[in-house]
Amino acid sequence: MRIRFALLSLCLASGLSAQSVQSVVLPDAPSAVLLGSTTTDQDVSSSSERTDVASLSETDQVPVQATDPKHGDGAKPAPAQELDANGNVIPLDKRQPQRILGFMPNFRSVSGGSKPHPPGWEYNFKIATRQSFDYSSFLFLGLTSISAEGINSHPVLGKGVDGFYAYTWRGFLDKTDGTYLQAWLLPSLLHEDTRYYALGKGHKVVIRALYVISRQGVTRTYGGSQTPNIAGLGGKVLTQVISRYYYPAGSTDFSVLATKFGYSAMRDIAFTSIREFYPDIAAHYIHKHQQKAAQQAARDAASSATP
Repeated sequence: MRIRFALLSLCLASGLSAQSVQSVVLPDAPSAVLLGSTTTDQDVSSSSERTDVASLSETDQVPVQATDPKHGDGAKPAPAQELDANGNVIPLDKRQPQRILGFMPNFRSVSGGSKPHPPGWEYNFKIATRQSFDYSSFLFLGLTSISAEGINSHPVLGKGVDGFYAYTWRGFLDKTDGTYLQAWLLPSLLHEDTRYYALGKGHKVVIRALYVISRQGVTRTYGGSQTPNIAGLGGKVLTQVISRYYYPAGSTDFSVLATKFGYSAMRDIAFTSIREFYPDIAAHYIHKHQQKAAQQAARDAASSATP
């Protein structure tokens, strides 16, 4: 019972802290680039204004606003472009947006070649808080609760409105417990950087798929070395152990907890697969869109030149 009240207090405190966090800004701008920007890398790299990445240490992935030289200083700035550690624009197929498809939170991924924010107690807590209380998290929580109630995952929790409520608040605790344990507490204690560093284009699809699966058991240290993912796996285990205090009898058997652990691992693998391959897919369709736009512009120019 004490643990249950402690968890509820932690969630409330974290929710308040999410409102007061102002020292670190995690922009959503990269998703606009991946979803439909027609600005080419060459256009941005030719801009006369460029911000030194090393001087901007307050963001994990730093977007840079480039002014369009054709319209002067008063023009609307071009879409934000992310720079690597050397100040060069990161190619589309290596960029990790803050939101995949403009919706799915992707705050714990690092673009290829970028200079990520150093992890630590404060930074990890802010990332975990934003992920836990992001609006999309509540939408996914509602969908999973409806699904669990529909298939009667835990019969003891009941059906209908009462059953949906029982699944929802327990699912919320499961989600926040897991996020804070795996993204803040354990990584900070063990100095593990559990953010996702994509393998990226240039490797076979099979190799990249195996790499995605391996991230369940392997992660990075603060120094960049490979290490067993104790924070990730340990956080999943502790989440299930803690859940025994707020799930009724019949939902806390070892087999039930093991099944929930397995589902948690599979969800992580599925989402990590999206993070690995999404930049390739987005870059492909953006370049395809740019080519069509250029061809259409050429046709329009040719037709207007015809007497």
